[in-house]
Amino acid sequence: MKKLRRKVYMVAGYNTISMGTGRKEFNPKKPRPGLEHYIKEAGQATLKKIGGAQNVDDCVIGNFMASRFNKQANLGAFFPMIDEGLRYKPGIAVEGACASGGLALMAGIKSILAETADVVLAVGFEVQNTVKAIYGADILAGAGWFMERKSGHAYFFPGKFSDRAGAYFEKYGRERTRKAMARWYRNAVENARLCPTAQEYNNTVKDLEAQGMMEPTPNSFVDHLNVFDCSKVSDGASAIAIVSEEGLKKIGIPSNETVEIMGFTHIQDDITKQPPEITALKTTNLAVKYALEIAGISINELATVETHDCFTIAGVMATEAIGFAKPGEGPDFILAGNTARDGKIPFNTTGGLIGWGHPTGATGVHQAVTVWEQLTGNAGAAQIQIPKDRSYALSVNMGGDDKTLVSIVYHRG
Repeated sequence: MKKLRRKVYMVAGYNTISMGTGRKEFNPKKPRPGLEHYIKEAGQATLKKIGGAQNVDDCVIGNFMASRFNKQANLGAFFPMIDEGLRYKPGIAVEGACASGGLALMAGIKSILAETADVVLAVGFEVQNTVKAIYGADILAGAGWFMERKSGHAYFFPGKFSDRAGAYFEKYGRERTRKAMARWYRNAVENARLCPTAQEYNNTVKDLEAQGMMEPTPNSFVDHLNVFDCSKVSDGASAIAIVSEEGLKKIGIPSNETVEIMGFTHIQDDITKQPPEITALKTTNLAVKYALEIAGISINELATVETHDCFTIAGVMATEAIGFAKPGEGPDFILAGNTARDGKIPFNTTGGLIGWGHPTGATGVHQAVTVWEQLTGNAGAAQIQIPKDRSYALSVNMGGDDKTLVSIVYHRG
């Protein structure tokens, strides 16, 4: 693994509200903001923190399916809409399914490392509440192989992770795994209640674990997951600045208000093939392993993790893929309270995809913003304690069924 040849920092993160079912403001029968609103809000907020558009050298936007959800492509050309000062500056769009936000971060990091930019504005967004859920499921199925989708479940990705859950139940036991999935849901919503931009911020259910234990309804959904096991349909955007040491001087922000990127990995698996083991996230495992090797740390030095819990079973399996639990022991690790905000290694401290929301193209950037907030002490009511001897954080952004993976290791500036 190659060490980074230049210091890279992230600073000035911002999240819009993750809008959709669960937010008090959301009404599917009333007009809602379009993609322009979310891109502009997130982009302008970050620009304000770094001294304006004149300080930006490069721009990148992550998005998965605006061409279908919103009938809009050529997304890089929206940067001048954010601010006139970005007119005639380079701006590109990147796509890697639900890892599109992570790929936006990758593009910005590589521009800094290549010394072609000192300040990069990275934005991720998705506006998905433009179609009914079943049609949205078909659009999101574009993250899977088309030939498989033709014969797959109508709710394609819930079906894929339902199959993973069913195989996991059979191999390791259903009851404690279901309890761990319900605990994951409870932790996600409890964390989201502390974050004003989270989609589940207004959730007032008293017994979340009982709700999470609701039996699946195969006749109307999928065999092994209920609706609370799934991330919601979300509209939203996130933005952050990726900068060099020279860039920090230019924007006038001290390093202690930043997070430093210590290691990162972007890897792919073959979309046309089934996973080598359906009860394990092999690509996630490798992505995390490589990122930690580049950073030169172990998981025991992490203070917090942002993982891609598109479904509760993905959260359970992630604890094993990252290395906190052995195969089949992820449920025990979760049920022991280790992943809660006051546990051994807090996961998804603002709710993750289940609790904060999953505007697909924004998710990877949202993870980085959450890490930046936590490590710099700017997470508000959602703030956790960052131990002095464990001041690193990890994010894992997944595209498709463990096919496109972006993993990043961060450290307090």
